[in-house]
Amino acid sequence: MSIVLALVALAATVLVPAAPAGAHPFGDPQTVAIAADTARPAVVHVRWKVGGADDLTLLGVALGLLPQDRVMLDGAVFFQDADAATIGPSGAFTAYLLKQITVDSGGRACAGTVTPSSDLARTGVTIDYTCPGPVGTVAVAVRTLTDLNPAYRTMASGPGGARAVYTADQPAHDWVLGDAPPPAGADLGRSAAVQIAAVLGGVLLVAVGALALFRRFGRRRRVAG
Repeated sequence: MSIVLALVALAATVLVPAAPAGAHPFGDPQTVAIAADTARPAVVHVRWKVGGADDLTLLGVALGLLPQDRVMLDGAVFFQDADAATIGPSGAFTAYLLKQITVDSGGRACAGTVTPSSDLARTGVTIDYTCPGPVGTVAVAVRTLTDLNPAYRTMASGPGGARAVYTADQPAHDWVLGDAPPPAGADLGRSAAVQIAAVLGGVLLVAVGALALFRRFGRRRRVAG
C-alpha cells in the first residue's frame, strides 16, 4: 500500500506544474458561498474564505499590510494569528475584496459592504451586495488571489446545491437566486467536477501502470535469480 501511495504522489507531482516561489495555489482552494437575503430581495450575500492561512499572509504582504520578510527567499511563508487580525479591519483589504469580487444584476453593478470578521482565517468574511432591485439571476465575478498567481482556484456554492469553479480564465458565473430560468452554462459546477475527476483518474491510471511495471520487474528478478 505504501508503494501505491508513493506512486500516486509521484504521478500527482508529474501532472501538476510547480508553483513559483511566493504563491501556493495548489493547496486548499479558497471558497465563496453565494446566497440571497430572504428578508431583503435586492441583497446578495457572498462569503469569502481563504484556502490556506499562508495564502492570507501572502495577500497581506502583497497589500503592504505585512512585512516582505514574512515570505522567505525559497517561497516559504510563515502565518501568524496576528496576520488575520492585521488584515481583516484594514481599508486596503476591504478595497481589495470589493474590487476582486463583484456582483451584477441585470447588467447593473451592486454596491458591496464588507462585514468585519472576528476570525478571518477560519470563518472568512461576508460581503453584502445591494442591487438596484430584486434579484433573480446575478453575475458574480471572483478574482481574488489570481492576481498573485493565475493558478489559484475558487470553489463556489450557491442555492439549491449549485456549484462552480472560478479560475483566472473563467472569473465570472451566473447564479439563480430568485424566480428566474437557469442561465446558459449553469452546469459549470458539474463540468468542473468532471474535469477534476478526469485528472484524478489520470493520476490513478499512471499509478496503476507504474505498479504493474514494478511487479513485472520483480517477477523477472525472481525468475532470473
